[in-house]
Amino acid sequence: MVSDSTDLLRCKQLIERKLDWGASESWTSVDFENLQQRILDETGVSLSASTLRRIWGRVDYQHLPSNTTLNTLAQFAGYPDWRTFIKSQVLSDLPPTPVERLTREPVKHAINWVRLSWIAGLFITIVLIGIVAFDQKQPHLNTNQYSFSSKPLTHSIPNSVIFTYNASASPTDSVYIQQSWNPRLRALVDKDSQTYTSIYYEPGYYRAKLLVGKQIVKEHPLLIPTNGWLGTIATKPVPVYMKPDEFIGPTMMRLPVAGIQQKNVPLQPEVPLVKYFNVGNFDPVPLADFSFSSDVKNEYGEGAAACQQTWIELITDDMPITIPLCTKGCVSELTLLDGSHMISGKKTDLSRFGVDYANWINVSCKSDGHKLYYHINGELAYEAALPKKKVTIVGIAYGFRGTGAVRNINLQANDKQVFHAF
Repeated sequence: MVSDSTDLLRCKQLIERKLDWGASESWTSVDFENLQQRILDETGVSLSASTLRRIWGRVDYQHLPSNTTLNTLAQFAGYPDWRTFIKSQVLSDLPPTPVERLTREPVKHAINWVRLSWIAGLFITIVLIGIVAFDQKQPHLNTNQYSFSSKPLTHSIPNSVIFTYNASASPTDSVYIQQSWNPRLRALVDKDSQTYTSIYYEPGYYRAKLLVGKQIVKEHPLLIPTNGWLGTIATKPVPVYMKPDEFIGPTMMRLPVAGIQQKNVPLQPEVPLVKYFNVGNFDPVPLADFSFSSDVKNEYGEGAAACQQTWIELITDDMPITIPLCTKGCVSELTLLDGSHMISGKKTDLSRFGVDYANWINVSCKSDGHKLYYHINGELAYEAALPKKKVTIVGIAYGFRGTGAVRNINLQANDKQVFHAF
């Protein structure tokens, strides 16, 4: 069991009340995977489902969580960081002022050291909170005094990117370059330098940022493309990259279970995530008038993979479009993105995205200039309003919890074919 401190126990209780999923003792593997996604969505930090199971005592582990993990849990519970959470607990734990009992002994000027220590502790706590609050106040910066650009070095993955910047006007040494929206992918750089390199292990459309303290002073789009199709098994810290002939065939993409095992990636109890990407290899397609269709099949449903979670992502230059699928009994765990909003299966009827993988599943998504329409096997499954701003599709990705197959990929713009595969 995790060597729980009282503070960690209280933090977990706050998280459990926030989630309102019932007693944590009854949580399943899917619940911990969903918690992993919720924490990632809200904090930008990915805590693995296995780490979360350890923290909640599902796995025998004799160490306290790392500082990064504690900070992330505190943020998800509603605090800026673990230190602030601890301070809040100190304030709430202060006992009432002791009532002095009268004594017959003539001690006229005795000092109540117990009370004095509590008062001193309270004063120090208040001062520290004030310092933290003061540090969080940052004067508005003139962004025109800063510059920031980037250059990918290859058309393949992994891809190193050279960032060129000028942050010499910064009033602080806290200058950072952030690869994307994820604060975890943030690096401290020398404000008086001009070059920093970073590596991207997955393709996609990112918004790189230059920050001074907590203020974004410059940001720009950054497309990390693939050289054709890229297949990966998501492992940390670096994915396992597949050779084309290991997953690409003449009529479909498919990574057999044996292909995963040959890479020494375990299938249980943590079911691997298999991904296929194609980014930056066709002209951008406007979301206002497009049509996409494809056939998919999830081919692994053993043990912890019973939900056979699958999704298709239309990578855009803004929020992506995602089409989630799973077995019928697991639709509560689905999350759909419509280019503007994140739609949870816990609050929306996404039951039509529950499927039987005994046969190929035909998935399509299209727009008519006003709305997005999602179809599963020819039936309307969901519709949503188009984003108000101009958005274009720049790539396609597939994800399978376990492994799966893809065929008949078609993407059109203005009724003209832009991309086709298999």
